[in-house]
Parts: sequence; structure tokens; C-alpha cells
Amino acid sequence: MGLADIADGVTRQVESLGASVNETLFEPTVRLGVTGLSRAGKSVFITSLVANLLKRGRMPQLTALTDGTLRSVYLQPQPDDTIARFPYETHLAKLTGPDPVWPENTRSVSELRLSFRVKSKGLIAGLAGERTVHLDIVDYPGEWLLDLALMDKSYADWSENALARIQAQEGGADLAKKLSEADVSAPFEEPRAQELAALYTEFSRAAHLNGLSSGAPGRVILPGELEGSPVLTFVPLPMAERFSRGSFGREMERRYEAYKSQVVKPFFRDHFARIDRQIVLVDVLKALHRGPAAVEDLRNTMGDILAGFRPGKSRWLTSLLGGKRVERMLFAATKADHLHHTQHPQLAAITSALLEQAKSRADFSGAQTRAMAIAALRTTTEATITHEGRVLDCVRGRVEGRDKQVAFYSGQLPKDPSQVLTALQNGADEWNGFSVESQRFLPAALNLKPDEGPPHIRLDQAVDFLIGDKLR
Repeated sequence: MGLADIADGVTRQVESLGASVNETLFEPTVRLGVTGLSRAGKSVFITSLVANLLKRGRMPQLTALTDGTLRSVYLQPQPDDTIARFPYETHLAKLTGPDPVWPENTRSVSELRLSFRVKSKGLIAGLAGERTVHLDIVDYPGEWLLDLALMDKSYADWSENALARIQAQEGGADLAKKLSEADVSAPFEEPRAQELAALYTEFSRAAHLNGLSSGAPGRVILPGELEGSPVLTFVPLPMAERFSRGSFGREMERRYEAYKSQVVKPFFRDHFARIDRQIVLVDVLKALHRGPAAVEDLRNTMGDILAGFRPGKSRWLTSLLGGKRVERMLFAATKADHLHHTQHPQLAAITSALLEQAKSRADFSGAQTRAMAIAALRTTTEATITHEGRVLDCVRGRVEGRDKQVAFYSGQLPKDPSQVLTALQNGADEWNGFSVESQRFLPAALNLKPDEGPPHIRLDQAVDFLIGDKLR
């Protein structure tokens, strides 16, 4: 390396540090990661979030707005030329059109930048007047987030966990038997690997659609451009003390390690490790509807998510140098609009109880975490009906195949979340003393005022927790 190369490298480092100093001190950027589990509504959340920040008539619980600190919000060009821009305008048109429909699911990483003009406070208020804060919203599939838990797991540990999850699920006994009986010491043959991988992938994707986890890597569920590649053609196997060279087991172990190094690590390095705040959208109602096994699976998944994060509060100098940590994490139980408002506290309490269990197992400390019941887009109105002599608090909304709105009663959630936890601890097959029904509502037709974004439930409270401190 010549002197010019050394000088050039030093110059780049100084320029990078200077950019970091400028960003941290003058125009800070907050990176908000948005992900969700089992169709919890990431695209809808981001679309409604942006719309309601641009038109803030429905955001009374956003403190920076009510105290006059937040002056204006506007969309900026996508900051990273190599990452897809989140299709905000397309999704908003689908949700607010004359015949509204749900937007497509998230299938890859995308970003969007909002910029806030904020009134300065303290010593610099007289000099600076207003300052700019950027919010980069990073959207990525929740399935990929689960892979972060693999980084500390050996192939043996992962196989044991995955085989146990498959065995415990309905219809999984046959697949678990085939995988357990595989001859791990036989010479490796690609057709056999593809055959078993196809069975494992089919089972894992079906489990995912039912809101359950088979322990499969996220790209098995949502492969993208990796579909059919060797890095995804591996399965969990019973472990030998040591696989022999050239054996089937040895190649499966090698591909598992390649998946971690070639797929998971780059995702962590390029996207996940730069996130400051994180929201995880969770469909707790659907899990409750499916029973204790689905809720236990959800609780384990939340633990895996927490274990994958680098917990702790960023220090000023650490943040300046780029070593960021997630400072705040919100687990949001979505579809609160499927319940009458009188049951929202129960939904939040159950989510919080599941989160506390997950936090304990993951040893998550140093960051602020919270659970909340929200609806990024309210699709229903509330109603009270009489049915078989009982007065029921219901919701009304559009459902597919019906010309008129239908009234829906979800059941009564327990006021004490320990009733749910006790059922999980006892390995119960069904709930005792309560039941939960599920409904798929369509977006409601909207007639928005000029200063209003789409109707929601507690979206403003969620925003205030996640980024409110950066706007004051």
C-alpha cells in the first residue's frame, strides 16, 4: 500500500467521522425498524404512520405536536440508492380509494425518509430557531428477523429445536420421522437433499400461514432470489457425535453455517445493526383464537426476537462512531379495531405478560420495551346488540362476499392475563373460561378531511413512545 492509499484511507475516515458528527449534532437521523409476524400488517402500519404524520389531525397524543415543538413534516427522497423505496403512495391509494383493498405483503427490505422541522429548545434555541430531524423507516419481513437468533446456535442446537417444534405440531409427526430416520453418515446426494428440503419447506410455509413456527430459517419461508439455492437446501437432522467428511450430515451442517455467514450476517450488518428504534407488530388475537399452542409458539418467537437484538442504551460517543444499539422497542398487538374498546386493556395486558416472559428468557436489559394494543387503520365502528337475551359490545365492518356491514363479537378476553399464562404452563389444549373468535375485515371506505390521515387506534401513542423524545 502506497502513501497515497494510506492518505486516501485516512481522508475517507475523517470525512465519515465528520458526517457522523454533523448528523448527530445538527441533523440527527433516527432509524425505525418496522417488522411483523404472521401477516400482522407492516405495510398498512407504515402507510398509515406516514399519512398521519404528514396530516396530523388525528395525532393528539403525540406530545411534540400538542406542545408546539413539531412544526412541519415532509417526505424526502429515498436516502439509500441501493434499497427499494417503500411504495407509500401506491399503498395509500389502495387503502383510501373508492373500493379500498389491502396492499401487498412485505417481501424485501425497503425504506422511506420523513423529515421533521422541530423548534429548538434550551441554550441553542435563540441561535438555531428550528432544527431538522430525519426519520428513516426501514421495512423488512418479520421472518428474516427470526434468523438473528440463529447466530448463536450451532447446527446441533438448531436441529434439536426445529425437530421438537415439528413433532409438536399437527401433521408434523410424519416429517419429523423422515428427518430423524435420515442416514446422516451416508454419502451426500443432492437429489436426497432437495427431496427432504422440499418437504421441510412445504411444512414450514403451511405452519407459517397458520401462525405457527417450525423453527425454519426466515428465507425458507420467504426466499426471494435465493429460491432453490444450495444455501437454502438444508434440513434439521438428528446429530451424530461428529459427521464424517463427505457425509449427508456434514453437508447439511456446512450449508446451515453458510446460511448464517452469507445470508444472515450481511442482513445484520447492512440493515439491522443500524436500527435505533424497533416496532414488532404481533397478531395476538389470531394466536388466542387458535389456542394455547399458538400463543405458546408466539411467546417463544417473541423471546427469539428479543435475543437477536443488541440490547442497551446508546451512549453519545458510541452513537457518534456508528456503534448503535436499539434504545426502544414496542411490541404492538395489532387489529385492536376487531375488539370493542372496553377489551383493549385486556389485549394489551396479555401482550405485556407474554413480553415479560420473553424478556426474562432473553435477558433483555438496558432498553425501554413496551406492549400496546393498536390498529394502524381502523376498519370498524362499535355497536351494541342483543343476542339470545345477552347485551354484547360488538364491532361492525366490511367482510369479503357481503354487501352490508356485519356485526362481530370476538368473545370476552380474560381480565387477568395469568389465566392465559396458567394454560400455557399446564400445556392445555384449549382455553378454560373464555374463547376468542377471529374475523378478517376489509378496509372501510373513507371520507377524509384535508388535515386528516386514516383513522387509527393509538398510533399517535405508539409514535410518541418510539420517537417522541427525538422531537422535543
